[in-house]
Amino acid sequence: MKKSAKEVRLAAGEIEILEILWRNKSLTISQAHEMLERKVGYTTVQTRLNRLVEKGLVQRTGLHPASYEALIQPDAVTRGDLNSLIRHVTFGQVVPLVAHLVKDRTLSNDEIRELRQLIDDAERAQNQAQSKGSTR
Repeated sequence: MKKSAKEVRLAAGEIEILEILWRNKSLTISQAHEMLERKVGYTTVQTRLNRLVEKGLVQRTGLHPASYEALIQPDAVTRGDLNSLIRHVTFGQVVPLVAHLVKDRTLSNDEIRELRQLIDDAERAQNQAQSKGSTR
């Protein structure tokens, strides 16, 4: 991956293009245009792909016709969006976001187990960091 995208913020149309690239690996503009669920102009797809190339998130081959391939993974985009959400909506606090998600939907047993594991892991990491700090 060419670019570390710790705080990638993308427009919905750019994410839509990336989703198509993630599913299909490499596409031409025409192929990407055909795969969009909603109809947008060919030149709009071309512009979005070129912007993603300029941002270093997609690479273009020198072949004719050019193919485009994502250089960023989905989790990097998710991470940037979630970090922005936490910063702007819950003012940097994680608990209100998690509380809303837990209260607003029914969680499966697997999801509950996974959340417990994440909390256990966070506690373990915090305890290790505290014990390292107290031995100095």
